[in-house]
Amino acid sequence: MSKVSVEIPDELLDDLDEHVGEDGKFVNRSDAIRASIRKTLDRLDEIDERQGRLAGEDEE
Repeated sequence: MSKVSVEIPDELLDDLDEHVGEDGKFVNRSDAIRASIRKTLDRLDEIDERQGRLAGEDEE
């Protein structure tokens, strides 16, 4: 698995941390960020599908 480094505004990180830990939905920040990326990419794929855009198509 690759590692990446990103800068995240403190307010966004604070919000993320509310969902991490024993009382949260995620075990750690990495799990939360991976889930968020997956969900965002799934939504973008759905939008592309509705708009008739397919991955790999060349722009004309």
